[in-house]
Amino acid sequence: MAASVVRIHTSLGGLPKFPIAEAVVHRLGIEGDAVAHPKFHGGPLQALLLITEEGIEELKAMGYPVFPGAMGENITTRGLDRRQMRTGQRYRIGQIVVQLTKVRVPCAALNVYGASIKAAVYDAQVKAGNPDTAVWGLSGFYASVSEGGSIWEHDIISLLDHAV
Repeated sequence: MAASVVRIHTSLGGLPKFPIAEAVVHRLGIEGDAVAHPKFHGGPLQALLLITEEGIEELKAMGYPVFPGAMGENITTRGLDRRQMRTGQRYRIGQIVVQLTKVRVPCAALNVYGASIKAAVYDAQVKAGNPDTAVWGLSGFYASVSEGGSIWEHDIISLLDHAV
């Protein structure tokens, strides 16, 4: 099964982000998207947040009331193995090219889904960069945009290379 875009999300800042069918993406992210705390979020190295639909389903199975967009992601994916995702990897998503820049460190805004959710998606091993931990990638990955353009739901996602 090819990896693809399940949903694209934006907001005027904060959680959740709401679905849109298509987006114009540039080096600072999706046109019309905003972040609530620009001191910590956004910018060219955190232009987009990607989270896997499979990871969202894992969190739901643990009892967290999450859904696509709930975690603040801009792009919910299907078919990418979060355990194989690494910083430095480049992906083509529809017309755009992104590079994973870092694992997302969860913030207090996620507490709305349960006080323990931050520990469920991010542990000391993730912080240390160990992809062997069971929670690797559950918090999502930030990405920079090296080629802008438009993206739509159902666009194919392809791994271009592991590092530039």
